[in-house]
Amino acid sequence: MSVFRWILVLALVGIVGILGWSTSLHAGKEQQMQLSEQDKKTLHEIARQSIGAVLQNQSPPALTIRSPILKERRGAFVTLHLQGQLRGCIGLIQAVKPLAQAIQEMARAAAFQDPRFPPLTPREFKDVDIEISVLTPLRLIGSVDEIQVGVHGLYIEKGFHRGLLLPQVATEHHWDRDTFLQHTCLKAGLSPEAWRDPEAKIYAFSADIF
Repeated sequence: MSVFRWILVLALVGIVGILGWSTSLHAGKEQQMQLSEQDKKTLHEIARQSIGAVLQNQSPPALTIRSPILKERRGAFVTLHLQGQLRGCIGLIQAVKPLAQAIQEMARAAAFQDPRFPPLTPREFKDVDIEISVLTPLRLIGSVDEIQVGVHGLYIEKGFHRGLLLPQVATEHHWDRDTFLQHTCLKAGLSPEAWRDPEAKIYAFSADIF
């Protein structure tokens, strides 16, 4: 449960909000991880095994990771869908844990600790689809012209308000850039046009989604 003392993100139909954010953000370059197909397969296996262990009243299997890249710290989300509908989504924005460990814990959290849903059942587990999003570090942008819809996710902060949208959300909803910004503001509890305020900080990131 210690993970929930760090950065916890809950997604609502793919649109995420941030709880317990206290870590400083820094401007930086987007650096996508070069995950191999085997790395991605391994992460999916870790996620599914983590959920399955809970359903069998077992501890999560010990992680034996050979790929060095899966030992790197990265922000990541695990999203569950059942028959095309959201069934849970929780993730870490910042790189506070090794990727493999983050996926193991976020999969378990998405299945059993997303407060919008009852815990996943064994029957649902058989049919649940698992989607993993591995985030690049957040990058403070100087102009909204830098935002590429369909490529970037957005994180906005103003005062004590924070909100985040994953890159795939804008694509799924067919949003343009301004609509994407407006919904990020709404998720942060701000007015739709708050992104225009000079005091608002807007960060972009990309994600490897599989």
